[in-house]
Amino acid sequence: MTGPRSLGSRQRGVLLALGTAAISGVAVYLNAFGLKLVPDAAVYTTAKNGVAAIILVALALAVGAGREARALDGQRRVGLLAIAVIGGSIPFILFFSGLAMATAPTAAFIHKTLFIWVAIMAVPLLGERVGMIQVAALGVLLLGQAMVAPPTGMGWGTGETLIAAATLLWSVEVVVAKRLLEGVSAPLLGAARMGLGVLLLVAYLAITGRLGGLAAITGEAWLWILVTGGLLAGYVATWFAALRQTEATTVTGILVVAAVVTGALSAVSKGSAPDAGVVAGYVLIVSAVVLVGLMSTGLMDRFRAVRAVPDA
Repeated sequence: MTGPRSLGSRQRGVLLALGTAAISGVAVYLNAFGLKLVPDAAVYTTAKNGVAAIILVALALAVGAGREARALDGQRRVGLLAIAVIGGSIPFILFFSGLAMATAPTAAFIHKTLFIWVAIMAVPLLGERVGMIQVAALGVLLLGQAMVAPPTGMGWGTGETLIAAATLLWSVEVVVAKRLLEGVSAPLLGAARMGLGVLLLVAYLAITGRLGGLAAITGEAWLWILVTGGLLAGYVATWFAALRQTEATTVTGILVVAAVVTGALSAVSKGSAPDAGVVAGYVLIVSAVVLVGLMSTGLMDRFRAVRAVPDA
């Protein structure tokens, strides 16, 4: 997973990815409450994404992304639009439409395979190196995921297909974003993803006759939307910043630990610990994420070097 980037850059990337995972874990937990107040998931997602878009566009303008955007060539502008389509709009529609039809455990498991598809594409398309230890770490991550969200009674229908399509689109987005970040700043990319993406989501609501749902959102629901929208802005900002600093396989692998954060918050709120199998899955996930981080930052190589030095 290591590459030509400096050790300091990869360390910053790992720390940013851990921050992204923490934000994601909290957001998933809180989104469950917000969704209860807005029956239509597409309406809720559009409103939440709109809040995130406002924050990210304001941030981008504050750091001079407006001048940067005007100076971009046509190819990079097309790339920003592609990120909005394959990352900030269509996958959200596919995912939440599929979620309404698929079983929750199956949906969770399919979505959590994101890091596998990114790893498969990152090697040939981004030139990232994945050795046997990294492959083993990814395998442990997948096993941990299966223990936390077991696809029991797993069937396959339209809902599962839509969720799989959304997951693959988000995987492609990671690869495209990684390429764009070589010449586009993370704030501009985040603003484009959410700003242009929310316009497409609003258009979707209008076409499907559900635009009035935005006006029907209650004050209490808007409070949850503001909180989760703010978290989404933080997620996107740290996500792209992490991708700019280190490898896509590292960032997406570390993101899996978000499931542990969500699980811990759920256990605290319920006042009961998860069963032993789920706890074992959490342990595997954390262990694999630690290994991924160590490999990416070069600390594993340093440890090997120290072990290889003979005693004086």
